[in-house]
Amino acid sequence: MDLSKCAVATQVAVSDERRAVAFYEGVLGLTRGPGAHEGSWAYPCGAGTVLHVYVAPAHAGTATGTVARFDVEDVARAVEELSARGVTFERYDVPVATDERGIHDSGYGKVAWFTDPDGNTFALEQV
Repeated sequence: MDLSKCAVATQVAVSDERRAVAFYEGVLGLTRGPGAHEGSWAYPCGAGTVLHVYVAPAHAGTATGTVARFDVEDVARAVEELSARGVTFERYDVPVATDERGIHDSGYGKVAWFTDPDGNTFALEQV
């Protein structure tokens, strides 16, 4: 599944390589790109987008907001596919409540948020 229609690159710190690999590869279904080495690797996520994951326990999960946004063509389909793989989507009440799947519809676009095992937050957005 391609997670993005736009070419972006982002980095995320994790505390444990095995746990991160189990989530990004096993749950999200991403495939490592070339050039990976112990403690640092990248996942091509579609349309030139790259998610670089590196082991840095002191920085893992310390971001205060969304660390990466993936533009998707159909957020409901992406949420359905990832939910079936075990991803739990965040629920928010403000400014507009999310639906039972975790999708927020602001009227100009739809977005759903999820976190990795370290608490790094990602958004799936359809505009």
